[in-house]
Amino acid sequence: MTLSFAQNATIVPNENLVAEGIPPIPAELSSTVQRYTEFRAAVFSSWHPVKREMLISTRFADTPQVHRVKVPLGMRQQLTFFPERVSGATYQPTQGDYFVFSKDTGGNEFSQNYRYDLATGDVTLLTDGKSKNSRGIWSNRGDRMVYTSTRRTGQDNDLYIIDPTHPKSDRLLAQLQGGGWSPNDWSPDDRQLLVGEFVSINESYLWLMDVDSGEKKLITPKGEAEKVAYPAAVFSKDGKGLYALTDRGSEFARLVYIDLATQQHTDLSSQIPWDVEDFDLSEDGKLLAFVTNEDGISILHLLDTATREEIPLPKLPTGLIGGIAWHRNSRDLAITFVAARSTADVYAINVITNTLERWTESETGGLNTSNFAEPELVRWQSFDGKTISGFLYRPPAKFTGKRPVMIDIHGGPEGQSRPVFLGRNNFYLNELGVAILLPNVRGSSGYGKNFLKLDNGFLREDSVKDIGALLDWIKARPDLDSDRILVTGGSYGGYMSLAVATHYSDRIRASIDIVGISNFVSFLERTEGYRRDLRRVEYGDERDPKMRAFLEKISPLNNAHKIQKPLFVIHGKNDPRVPLNEAEQIIATVRKSDTPVWYLMAKDEGHGFGKKKNVDFQFYATVMFIKEYLLK
Repeated sequence: MTLSFAQNATIVPNENLVAEGIPPIPAELSSTVQRYTEFRAAVFSSWHPVKREMLISTRFADTPQVHRVKVPLGMRQQLTFFPERVSGATYQPTQGDYFVFSKDTGGNEFSQNYRYDLATGDVTLLTDGKSKNSRGIWSNRGDRMVYTSTRRTGQDNDLYIIDPTHPKSDRLLAQLQGGGWSPNDWSPDDRQLLVGEFVSINESYLWLMDVDSGEKKLITPKGEAEKVAYPAAVFSKDGKGLYALTDRGSEFARLVYIDLATQQHTDLSSQIPWDVEDFDLSEDGKLLAFVTNEDGISILHLLDTATREEIPLPKLPTGLIGGIAWHRNSRDLAITFVAARSTADVYAINVITNTLERWTESETGGLNTSNFAEPELVRWQSFDGKTISGFLYRPPAKFTGKRPVMIDIHGGPEGQSRPVFLGRNNFYLNELGVAILLPNVRGSSGYGKNFLKLDNGFLREDSVKDIGALLDWIKARPDLDSDRILVTGGSYGGYMSLAVATHYSDRIRASIDIVGISNFVSFLERTEGYRRDLRRVEYGDERDPKMRAFLEKISPLNNAHKIQKPLFVIHGKNDPRVPLNEAEQIIATVRKSDTPVWYLMAKDEGHGFGKKKNVDFQFYATVMFIKEYLLK
């Protein structure tokens, strides 16, 4: 990375950054923190259908791009070179002579699809260049892809079909209402599509659609008293049934087999009292790999579809599995694995020999990550007796006495903090002696569907009270300093950070709001149309007068006079989820008081920073903010 230094040896923001209220950043800070900015990660994208090689996503320069790896721990050959990040890629599934990838502009999430021809390196645009498009899924014959696009109305996710070798073959298959539609799978004969309709994290449906006519038929019931979710599904190899995830009749998402003739559900994972969060069926239909989320930790399972018995697998370290995918040989299973002491990398399990093979080894800035902190699962009682949990990372033993605490709240709000690699945040632990606590307040996923609903609508501030109870818990800990607490979070976590700053300003030192909601009404009115109804299910419908009054009452913007501790607001200009207005209005309001406000905005980013040069400056400024307001 090339840094700009002014004559007085300070780091100058690049031309796409707007920095206000941030004091000059000394140039030596970049060398102090540099090794913590050089972590890389590798994420699996696609197996080659014929050869035993793969596409991965990793970053060599400023943004993640598509790379090819031909053998385990082989060279990562970069194939795409764009200033914008490329979000994954999928090989044509029978010959593998080209792949399709997605890319947006400036983080606006209006992704376009492109074909990359391996023989020539030519790149061809496949979509309209304007709307929001999903990358879609391949037919079994590999001659077509079906994908969603908002091009008709700007807010409805219609289905389109295209032969990527002939872009003009692109045609509208079905007009659909709402932004929650997505294709799940093609039937074995490629005549039908399995389509998902997402209403909320607690409510979704499965449909069968005719590939020629676009006519659809509901296969999971609507109108039942209890809302049911079907977050994922695929056809069985014979096409007579589906393998699906559902919380029907259960607190957690289970793996089931659905007989299409009778609609009968057969449980395949009912013995596991946790969510199944991902699965993949082998090409021959004989093996089903699936991942459970057990108190935030990923556990990999393998099921024989004939006997429905589990098959033993190599034991993996404690961590997260970020995706699984079978090779067409039905023998090699790729996984992306990340843990507190290891950045994300790609592995493959040979299920015949029961061996684990590493395919990538990402750089860690020269740091020995085996010494990094492992998280401790902690629990506390909230105001109403509910047990709330989180992960606590402690600084190394060289830091004695009570340690200052950074509470980092996840987004979603249906997200979940997991025991992941903290990346740059390890600097706060290892070099500044700051403890980091990642809470899973009510409304987080992973703890059952009823826990998930506990912050919906008029219950919104109960999750803020969970942080109030956490502040009490910290005060009772002999190793943590309740007089030095900073709260931060991104997206919904940004709202939580602002809300904590209004409710508990006397109990924290400072707060950092990253792409956060400051007023629920203005957020719901301005978030992109394809998301609006999906968010109203979670937060409440601002068009209802009673709900509007409640949302206005609890919004941090209307309580900003209570924010009396320093605030740092970070946002991307092109954010389609939480528009920039949410940052601008909270800054303008808090600045009316004497409260210090720092502001960092990137003109070429969206919902969070993705370009390394921007992420680095955000990190430098955050280190300064923490030193000034948490540690002094």
